[in-house]
Order: sequence, then structure tokens, then C-alpha cells
Amino acid sequence: MKITVVVILLAILASCGPKFNPEITVDDIKENMEYLASDSLRGRKPGDIGDMLSAEFIRSKFEAAGLELLFEDGFQYFNLVASAELGNGNTLTVGEKSFTPETDFLPYAFSANTKVNADVVFAGYGLEVNQDTLKWNDFSGVDVSDKWILALQGDPDLDNQNSPFLEFSSERAKGLTASDKNAAGLILVAGPKFSEKDELSSLFFDKNSSRFSIPVLQVSRAVANEILTASGETIESLESKMLEKASGINLATNAKVEVLVNVQLKETTTQNVVAMIPGTDDTLKNEYVVLGAHYDHLGMGGPGSGSRAVDTIAVHNGADDNASGVSAVIQLAEKIAAEKTNKRSIIFVAFGAEEMGLVGSKAFTAKPPVASEDMVGMFNFDMVGRLDEEANVLSIGGTKTSKETEQILNDLNQGFELAMSGEGVGPSDHASFYLQNIPVFFISTGAHSDYHTPQDDVEFINFEGAKKVMDYSYALVSEVANRDEKLTFQEAGAKFQRSRGGRFKVTLGVMPDFAGLEKRGMRIDGVTKGKPAEKGGMIKGDIITAIEGKKVGNIYEYMSRLKTLEAGQTITVDVLREEKPTVLIIQL
Repeated sequence: MKITVVVILLAILASCGPKFNPEITVDDIKENMEYLASDSLRGRKPGDIGDMLSAEFIRSKFEAAGLELLFEDGFQYFNLVASAELGNGNTLTVGEKSFTPETDFLPYAFSANTKVNADVVFAGYGLEVNQDTLKWNDFSGVDVSDKWILALQGDPDLDNQNSPFLEFSSERAKGLTASDKNAAGLILVAGPKFSEKDELSSLFFDKNSSRFSIPVLQVSRAVANEILTASGETIESLESKMLEKASGINLATNAKVEVLVNVQLKETTTQNVVAMIPGTDDTLKNEYVVLGAHYDHLGMGGPGSGSRAVDTIAVHNGADDNASGVSAVIQLAEKIAAEKTNKRSIIFVAFGAEEMGLVGSKAFTAKPPVASEDMVGMFNFDMVGRLDEEANVLSIGGTKTSKETEQILNDLNQGFELAMSGEGVGPSDHASFYLQNIPVFFISTGAHSDYHTPQDDVEFINFEGAKKVMDYSYALVSEVANRDEKLTFQEAGAKFQRSRGGRFKVTLGVMPDFAGLEKRGMRIDGVTKGKPAEKGGMIKGDIITAIEGKKVGNIYEYMSRLKTLEAGQTITVDVLREEKPTVLIIQL
């Protein structure tokens, strides 16, 4: 009888034990990734059900391993704009003729919600460019104040994929030009050279929630030609004439257009998943190492999602990007929790909304669970599942953000060909920590042809390679968590990211808020030492509202203003600092 009771008690105790394997294993890595990258989660788009299910899965793993859940039972909630939808009442009339939204016209997500009734001026491509040898002016001799501008989409060099006009010809760039000219609004239309089918592009949110003060919309050629009726011209004839003469054309249309725009930016709630393993050393436990990876992805893809398969609506499972990184965080949490040898405390974070502009990591660093100055290092795992066994290359970013990093990486290297990059700013969540003067380790096996496509599936993951990366990462984390002295932070590279496109003669030396979270202007998330902004007195947290007296409402407007400036020029920059307007004089 006693033996029976003991057996039962042992069984009960066993059932109450941790439901995880404390070792890093291929089977566990695969199990985590197969769930997170499953079709049932529909690409883990922030705010969707798959996003929440992913967060609950990660939290359950942390909880089972015995981690201390932080914030609200492990969730740090935050809001963001995730989509744009057409609201009720959108109308467009030309004279007495009415047209249908989504068929004949469609506002852009960044359009102002307003009603405008005004005359219309046709103004070529809506361009005004005067840079060195590149010159084009669609507004010569015409006043568009308080009038609609009707303009062609694209630019005069449509056959050239590297057209020098590209940086001036986006819808936002043309909207800014129209706004600067005090136009009542901007109407864009596709000429046959731009689009033979004359299809309206879908309403999509471009990951920046800033909006213009004027309405901006697209119309079909039928609507545009109705506006042009009295002029005797058509969109087809005007496009042909401009391309033939290689110069802009503008003309009064003698038409009056009334438009009502109602576009709703839909806000959603998502979360970071955050837990901690306290340190074992009485003193060092008050210092913290952060391990993080983003768990969101692109949902079903489509325009504005970031998918490289632009014409495909399908589940973007994001197995490598970034179910692999989340699996690394889970595996390391389980192993560290089981061993309990970490002198410093370790915080584990699965970030939400990274694909929307590092929103989750910015939310974390803005309201951290512990003081930022007590964080001694941050490890970011983003795409660690595609190790090429032949090349055996492991990319490590942020290697010069502490004096000791590269020595540690080399001393503990487990046979990898390390591709080191010193800079602390990069296209992932570690950048948010570097901006807080925290040494960062950005660990990745690199990009591949399936990146941001529906083909990023579990079947292509190198699980053995992922385990090697995690084993090496465990050694690195252990070293940083247990060394007697904390890492010595040092600035490594500019605290801003250069634009991928566009030609800038000057730079202020700042890192902007790419997600457009600030609605009054463009917030500065970082200032680089020795650059014009820092010399002119700009500080982190300033909100730029104007440059040279011209409004700056977001990063697009900021970049457009930057393109007009010259090296050596002295400019004024209007900023809001702690709610007070301030004007800075900056020498470029």
C-alpha cells in the first residue's frame, strides 16, 4: 500500500513539474516554429487573432519555465494604427455629374478628411524640381492657390527604372508640393503610359499614420477627362504632348469639382510579451540583460504590408522572420531558468509590431519595466533559421557598441564565420536599445530570396543550424550576464538610418520616428554627436514642425525639405521641446 501511495505521489509531483525540456533541442525549436509559422495564425499581423494567439503561446512558454511575468500578466499593451478603411459618405461630383467611390475615385490613406468645392487646374505631373541639371516645372505661370490640382501619376521618365524624378514623384511628395502651393487639394490620375488598364490602386496604410491638411485622391481617366471636357484636351493627349516636348503643361479646366473625403485610420491594440529571470548575485541582480525577438509578421500580405510579393494575397508565415528568433528566445529562457546561474537578471521580450516600424521595442524602451541605465546589454534575434552549412556565416550587428563585444564574440566562437557589423542602428528592434546607450548584439543568419514572401515556411528552416546559433548565443548571454564588470558602451555609427532612396546633399544627423507616432510633426529619436543637429542644439525628443518656415508633419515631408538644402547653408528649424515652441539655427 505504501509503495502504491509513493508511486502516486511521485506521479503527481512529476505532473506538477515544468512542462519543458531545459536543453536546447531541435525538436523543441521545431515545435515552437511549427506553431508560430502555421497557416492558422494567418501571418501574425498586429492586432489580428493570430497575433494574440502567438502572444499567448509565448507567454505560456515563459510561464511554464517559471519566469516572472512582468507588466500585466506578461503583456505590455500598446496601440498603433494598423489599417485604413473607406468611411461613409465619400463623394465626388464634376459639375452636376456624380461618381462612385472605389470605382471612379479613391482617396489615399494620408488624405485629409474634409469637403472641398473648388476650380481645377491641370498641372502636368505635379512636379516642381530645380536641382543642378535636373529641372522640371509644371506650375510655371499658374496660380493654384485654393484650387484643385489635377496631375498625372508618375514622372516624365517612366521607362527608366532609375528615373532621377523618382524621389519627387511619389503620391506623398506631390501632396507636399500641392500643400506648399496652398492648393485646395490634389487629384492624381494614371495616364496610359503609366497604366494601360487605368485601375485605381487599393486603399492601403503605408505604415505611417501622419496625414496631409488637404485632400489627396486618385481618379479614373474617365473622371479626369470629364474635368477636362471644356478645355478640349484629354489625359491621353496631354500626356502625349508633354512627353513629346519634354516639358510641363498646365491649363485651367473651367471645371468645378466637389469632393468629400472620409478615410478612417483603424487603431488596434497589440502587445509585447515580457518576463524575467532574477539574478542570483545580491549586487549584480540589479543590472539587466535583455533578450528579444519580434513575433509579428505581414499577415496576408498585400499593398502596404511590406511583402515583396506585391501582387499576392496569401498567408505570410514568417518562419525565419521571425518565428526562428522567437524560438531562440524561448529556448534560451527555458535553459537559463532551469540552470539558475545568471548573476544579473535577464528580461525576455517578444516584441509586437516590429514590421510596422519597431513600434513594440519603442514602446518597451519608452516605458521599460526597469530603468534603461540598468540595462547592460541587449541581444536581438531576427531571422536565425537559415544558416548556410557550407558558408557557415553568422551575422552579428552592433559589435562596436561596447569595447568588449568583439573580443567576447571571438573568444566564444563555436566555429562560425562571423560577419561583424559595428553599427548599433539597424533594421530591427535592437536599434531602439542602442538609442538608449545600451550595447547591442544583433544576431542573424541573413536574408534570402523568401524574405517577406509567402515562401518563408518551416520546411526551409535549417533546424540543426538554428540549434548551433542558439548554443553559441547561450554562451554569449552567459558571459554578459555573469562577467564581473558590465560592458562599456560606446557610440558606433550614426544614430540614424540613411534613406534607401533619394539623393541628399546634406544631413542633419538625426534618427527620425519612422512610424509617424507623433502627430504634431516629426519626432527625433536620436541625435548623432558632431553632426549639424547636435551642434545646433537639437536633442532627442524634439519634434520638428518646420524647416526654413515650411511645415514638417512627418518623415516624408522632412526628407522632401532636406532635398532642397545645400551644404554650408544656415537654416532655421522649428521644434517643439517639452510642449514649448523653439527655433534652432543650424549650420549645414
